[in-house]
Amino acid sequence: MPKRPLTPKDLLRRLGRRSRALACAEDGATMIEFAILAVPFFALLGATLETAMVFLAGQFLDSAVQDSTRMILTGQAQNTSMTAEGFRGLICQGLYGMFDCSKLQIDVKPITDFRSASAAIDPPLDPTDPTKWKLSPTYNPGKSSEVIMVRAYYKWPTIFNFFGFSLATQSDGTRLLGAIRVFRNEPYAT
Repeated sequence: MPKRPLTPKDLLRRLGRRSRALACAEDGATMIEFAILAVPFFALLGATLETAMVFLAGQFLDSAVQDSTRMILTGQAQNTSMTAEGFRGLICQGLYGMFDCSKLQIDVKPITDFRSASAAIDPPLDPTDPTKWKLSPTYNPGKSSEVIMVRAYYKWPTIFNFFGFSLATQSDGTRLLGAIRVFRNEPYAT
C-alpha cells in the first residue's frame, strides 16, 4: 500500500508533538546553567583568592620586618657588624619564599625623634613614574638609644583583573606593600 502524502494538518500535528517533547527534554540543561553561572563563579573565586594572597603577603612582610628589627633594637646587628644584605636576608627568612627578595626595598636609618618619624617617611615611588623607585636604600642601624626607622617595600604582582576588579595600585599592575617600624634602640653596650 502506497504512503499517502502528508497534509499540512499532519505536519502541524508532528511539529506540535516534537515541540512538546523538546520543551519537556532536559538533556543539556545542566550544562547550559553551568555555562551561565561559571563566569561569575570563577570571577568571585579568583577575586577571593587574589585578595587572600595579597593580605597574606602583607602580613608576612609586616611580621618579617617586626621580627628582623629586633636584631637592631637589641644591638645584635651592630655588635655583629651586620650588613645591609645580612639584614635583607634576615627579613627574607620570614617571607617563606613568597617574595623575590632581590626586589625588596629596605631603608634603615636613624631619625632625630619620634615626632619627626612621619616627616621622615617619603613616598617610596617616583610620583611622575610609579614604576620607578624613589627610595634610595640605606642601612644605618644607629647607635645605642637612637631612634631608628626601618622601612621595607615590595611591589606585589597582581594577576586577576576582571570587570574592573583589580587589587593593583600601580600602573604596572602591582600593589605596593609596605612595613614601617620606628623604635628606640636599647641602651646596649658597644
